[in-house]
Amino acid sequence: MGRMEGKVALVSGAASGLGAAIAKLLAQEGAAVLVADIAEQSGRKIVDDITTQGHRASYVYLDVTREEDWSAAMETVKARYGKLNVLINNAGVAPPGDMEMSFELWRRVHTINLDSTFLGTQQAIRLMRQSGERCSIVNISSVMAMVAQSTTVAYSASKAGVRGLTKAAAMYCAAEKLPIRVNSVHPGTCITPLVQAYYDNQPPEVLQTQIDRHPIGHLGDASDIAYGVLYLASDESKFVLGSELVIDGGLLASD
Repeated sequence: MGRMEGKVALVSGAASGLGAAIAKLLAQEGAAVLVADIAEQSGRKIVDDITTQGHRASYVYLDVTREEDWSAAMETVKARYGKLNVLINNAGVAPPGDMEMSFELWRRVHTINLDSTFLGTQQAIRLMRQSGERCSIVNISSVMAMVAQSTTVAYSASKAGVRGLTKAAAMYCAAEKLPIRVNSVHPGTCITPLVQAYYDNQPPEVLQTQIDRHPIGHLGDASDIAYGVLYLASDESKFVLGSELVIDGGLLASD
């Protein structure tokens, strides 16, 4: 306990799924957490879940595709807590689409997955550099940044962009001699409410095929990813910069 004591963290897309699990774990470990999402009702429920456990959290509205929303969120962080130590760029979408997908859908996926990560990272660095404290930015990418399926055209491309952006941002912080580390996390398939809802509407063999792709023999859950994020967010990973933490049940090792 207390691995994040004294830290202030903002988690985007924190109203459900991976983001909610990450926000709860960071708060449990001592961080003051801003739950950032467009889903206000769900976001405030996550805040209630955290605060009723005696931890610190508050909600901030954030449409990750809007630069002005990021600016406003950073102002909120500064006003409420005086600083920002950790940013988790988690918000994202994964609609299926092959090479016949519409350009509109292609652009939407990139706007939400990649453009938002750039905006969040840029804005966070500007605020983080003011404190002079050790800080960490963790970008949630995917194993689909390294491999792909026929229906992950936009998703794989956008998450590969997050992978490259992470390394470039890490080198920028190093060149500027900033105590800010930037790293990426690459999950395999994890069962979240959204993923479960998808498989509930598919034949059982679809889920089994996905399980079979993971040599460990089962899919992950949100806590598997949250603990990896916790490590990168904490000072325990102070020598980790521009790295990729793969949490995928052996999927990449078998491909």
